[in-house]
Amino acid sequence: MLIGEVARRSGVSARMLRHYESLGLVRPSGRTGSGYREYRDEDIRRIFHIESLRSLGLSLREIGRALDDPGFTPAQLVGDLMDQTRARIAAETELLTRLRRIDAAEPASWDDALQVVALLQALGSASKDIRQRAALSSADEVPVPVEALVEAALGEKETNVAGALRWALVRSGEGGPALLARALASPSPEVRERAVRTLAVLPGDEATDRLRDALDHSDPVVRGRAALALGTRGAAEAIPELVAMVVDGRNDTDAADALATLATGHSGAVDDATGDSGAAGDATGDPGASDEPTDRSRTVGGTATETADALAARLVARLADPATTPASRGRLTQALADIPGPVASRALADLAEDDDRAVSLTATYLRHLRDTR
Repeated sequence: MLIGEVARRSGVSARMLRHYESLGLVRPSGRTGSGYREYRDEDIRRIFHIESLRSLGLSLREIGRALDDPGFTPAQLVGDLMDQTRARIAAETELLTRLRRIDAAEPASWDDALQVVALLQALGSASKDIRQRAALSSADEVPVPVEALVEAALGEKETNVAGALRWALVRSGEGGPALLARALASPSPEVRERAVRTLAVLPGDEATDRLRDALDHSDPVVRGRAALALGTRGAAEAIPELVAMVVDGRNDTDAADALATLATGHSGAVDDATGDSGAAGDATGDPGASDEPTDRSRTVGGTATETADALAARLVARLADPATTPASRGRLTQALADIPGPVASRALADLAEDDDRAVSLTATYLRHLRDTR
């Protein structure tokens, strides 16, 4: 079979077949009387083998070795090709993500696009100062897409930078709660905690609803953070988890404060955009960083007195449970301190006579404080 016919049947151009021959990959088995290359069946099979290996990404040199070296084993080469392919896919995926985020910013000019690129690069900088400045400048004329801010917040370990990123997310508009809620399914406990911390400072009904969903999370840290945030917002659904936190000793002081807030019906504003000591205002000197939009409480149901009495009754029930440990009873007694109303007052009076001396002394002291207010 002459080269033209081989090219037609194999789909490999005559020029490429000559190139294969020059590299020693294919050697026509014979020549015609006129000197033309003549390919036999084994030559054509080799051509198809070459093309098959090329489709896997092998170089022509690697193909020659694979076909001609009797001792060659493909395992290592295939493994290397897999690693190279994964790296190429990762690089292409990263590029696609960056392009999507630039597109989401809707730049009006190339200067705007370049500004977004610079901010995205700064958010990934090894310097915490550069990352913080990028977060604080993300609300300028060409804002960083919410997706990029969420990704940065979920990976940020520096307290002050994390605070700045939360501040930026509060100002960024829609999209943040859904992305953060998705991150609550992360296999990483650190990512889950950063997600719920960030979600806790976002204002609006969507963030509140996502926090309500988090009350059923399997991670007690996520449940606790969600309950504390919801308590601040006046959401009664948080009460069972807050009581459980007091019993278990998980952020029990904060949980008791949240219960008192719910009992008095004076749920305050969402904390500033950090939710901890790394406030964006503290970190940046920006006095406006803590003056973010707030999410006021929803109606808990009934009057404040009714709510307080119901809460006190719940705490008393846990105190009376034989399975409650002495340490838990002490924390529950302390949690009654700021719960107003007759039920809490009667409970403290009874606890002042409790057989557990630590509980008795605590209740007596708390009664004194209530009487002097």
